Amino acid sequence: MRVERTDLSPTKVKLAVSADTADLEPIKRHVLAHFRHRVQVPGFRAGSAPLAMVEKNIDRKLLLDEFMEHALNHFYSQATGSQNLRPVGQPQIQLKKFVPFSDLLFEVETETVGQATLPDYKKIKIDKKTASVTAPDVSEVIKSLQQRVAERKATDHPAKNGDEVVIDFQGKDKDGKPLASTDAKNYPLILGSGSFIPGFEDNLRGAVAGQKKEFNVKFPPDYSVAAMQNKAVDFDVYVKRVNELKESKPDDAFAAKIGPFKTLAEFKADVKKQIKTERQQQLDRDFENRLIGEVVARSEVEIPESLVNEDIMRMEGEEKRNLSYRGQTWLEHLKEEGITEQQHRDRQRPRAEERVKAGIILGEIAEREEIKVTPDEVEKRIKILKGQYQDETMRAELDKPQARSDIEARLMTEKTIAKLVSYSQK
Repeated sequence: MRVERTDLSPTKVKLAVSADTADLEPIKRHVLAHFRHRVQVPGFRAGSAPLAMVEKNIDRKLLLDEFMEHALNHFYSQATGSQNLRPVGQPQIQLKKFVPFSDLLFEVETETVGQATLPDYKKIKIDKKTASVTAPDVSEVIKSLQQRVAERKATDHPAKNGDEVVIDFQGKDKDGKPLASTDAKNYPLILGSGSFIPGFEDNLRGAVAGQKKEFNVKFPPDYSVAAMQNKAVDFDVYVKRVNELKESKPDDAFAAKIGPFKTLAEFKADVKKQIKTERQQQLDRDFENRLIGEVVARSEVEIPESLVNEDIMRMEGEEKRNLSYRGQTWLEHLKEEGITEQQHRDRQRPRAEERVKAGIILGEIAEREEIKVTPDEVEKRIKILKGQYQDETMRAELDKPQARSDIEARLMTEKTIAKLVSYSQK
C-alpha cells in the first residue's frame, strides 16, 4: 500500500491510497472465506469448499461489492494510522481506479484532530479551598426544618414575614401570553425565606386570604434557566390562604422528631457534617474546572469544525428537551429570545469550541499518561447507575453499546482529571 498526503488545512487532509495485488489478495481471501459458509458448492459440504470453487459459484457483483467495502475500510484505517492521523466524522471517498483484485486507487478527504501542544501540566499548581461551616449556617438549616414541620393555622391577618401564603400564580410575557414554568397551584411560600426570585415576596407582604395581586418582577441575570435571565415577567397571583406558623422549639425532642438523634447537639453535628460535605463537593468541582481551564488555556490545538458543530447540536438537543418539559416549543423560545436559529447556534459556538478543546486536551493527557479503563470498571459503573433507576426501560438503555461507550469515556475523563489533581497537589 502506498499513501500520498496533502494537507488541505490544519484539520483537513486528503490521502491518495493505492494498493496492488499483494495488498489486495489477503482481502479477497478474507471475503471469500465469509462466503464459504453462505454458498453451496456441488460436491462439498457446507463451509468446506476451496476458495477458488467458492469464487466460481458466487454472484460476481455480490463478491465485488463486499470486497470493495472491506478493502476501502481496511486501507483507509491503515492509511490514517501510517500518517498518525486522528480522523473525525465521515470521510469523503472517491474511487479513482479499480482492476478487480490487482489494482486499487482511491482518494479520501477527512477531518482530523490537529496536533496538540501541551504545557508541562505536572507543574501547574492551583490552591484548593476547604469548606467551612459556621454556627449561623447550621441555624439556618434548622430554622428551615422548623418551618417545614411547623403547625399551620389559617389567619385573616395580613401576611408578614414568617407567615406562609398558599398561592396560585401565573407568569406572562409583555403581550400577556402565559410563560412556561412560571405557574403553580396551591404553592406554599414562606415570606422572608428568599426562596423565590427577588421582589416576588415583597409584593405579597400585607396580602390577605382571597386577595388577587398583579405585579412585575425581573428575573436575576444569574437565574438557572438561561431563557429567563434578566427577563421582566408579569405575575397574576391569587392568595388562597395565609397561615401562621407555630414552630417547634429546637430541643432534643425536636431533633428526635426530625431523625434518629438523641440530642439537639447530635442533630446539629449531623447538619454541620452534611453542609460541609455538600460545600466541599462543590469546591472540588470548582477546583477541577479551574485546573482544567488552566491546562486548556496553556494548550494549543486545531479543532475540527465538525466536532464543534456536533457539540452545538448536542447542546441544542438538550435545550429542546428541557423546553418540552416546561411546555414550550423551540420556535416559541427563539421568538422569546428575539433571535434566529442560526444566531442561537452562533451564540453557542464559543462554549462548544472550549468544550471540544478541553476534551481533546484531556484525551492527549490520558494517552500520554497511559490511562486505561477496564471492562470491569465499566461493569461496576453500570451496576451503580442501574441501582439509581427503578424504570426497567432506563436500566435496559445502559446495556446498549452506545451507553457503554459513553460510560467508558466518562470514566476515562474522570481518571484523567484525577491524575491532573494529583499533580496539582504535590
